[in-house]
Amino acid sequence: MNRAFVFPGQGSQAVGMGRGLAAAFPAARRLFDEVDDALSQPLSRLMFDGPESELTLTENAQPALMAASLAVVRVLEGEGGLDFGRHVGFVVGHSLGEYSALAAARALAVGDAARLLKLRGQAMQRAVPVGEGAMAALIGLDAEAARMVAAEATCAGIDHDEVCAVANDNAPGQVVVSGHRSAVERAIAIAREHGARRSVMLPVSAPFHSPLLTPAADAMAAALGRVALRAPLAPLVANVTARPVKDPGEIKRLLVQQVTAVVRWRESVLFLAGTGIEEVVEIGTGRVLTGLVKRIAPGIAARSVGTPAEVDALIGAL
Repeated sequence: MNRAFVFPGQGSQAVGMGRGLAAAFPAARRLFDEVDDALSQPLSRLMFDGPESELTLTENAQPALMAASLAVVRVLEGEGGLDFGRHVGFVVGHSLGEYSALAAARALAVGDAARLLKLRGQAMQRAVPVGEGAMAALIGLDAEAARMVAAEATCAGIDHDEVCAVANDNAPGQVVVSGHRSAVERAIAIAREHGARRSVMLPVSAPFHSPLLTPAADAMAAALGRVALRAPLAPLVANVTARPVKDPGEIKRLLVQQVTAVVRWRESVLFLAGTGIEEVVEIGTGRVLTGLVKRIAPGIAARSVGTPAEVDALIGAL
């Protein structure tokens, strides 16, 4: 079967994530220990037992989600004989999930991926003071309409340095905008006039994937420059281009751009459909991406694999 692995982004974290895998599979336990050692932090304890307030901090949630995804992959390799060359056509990650995808496909060492995501979360939070930035989901608008809303919200501000931009094109009728809080609030009001069914502020601590995150992009450029990155065993469909890439230098450049650019998830899934991918497997915690895939490309089978039972079921299908 032509199959792609996809890796979730921030928001999918939950207390208890990975606990069942660690109890059931030694390979998962070893992966969590490796991440803990790389960060000099008992991240796995935070994942298993909380508290939720600490797990949801960006600098913890990002490496935690990567660890949960990588634990699944390591079990699939050890218990199920997963071979990326034979079993996986493409890897795709939603925002931070690109680092999970690259580590899963052996382009990044696990410790490097964990440290990069820790730094990425810290840099994103530092880029904009808490309370100044915001994000909102515009439900019922396509990406082009959302871009018009964001542009109008930017131009309507008294302070012309304010920014509102499309951050995520997640699925038909589900687009996220990001920027200065007052500009995002204006976008919510303007979106109604453009036919949005509903618009809601998102519970995030920074305006991700907006030009306001430029300082974080600079920090990631410096950090990535110090890390070895190899060609992934399966091509990465990049958030920035919605096209496959394997060249390590190009991947690094796109990872830097991704901090401030639109996550082109809808287009990425359509690309997979156009290549003949028959099944998309969400690897790790949650089912957000599985739901989006079903909306974007109903002809593709989609499943989530994050629990021991789900891992066993996929092993049977490999």
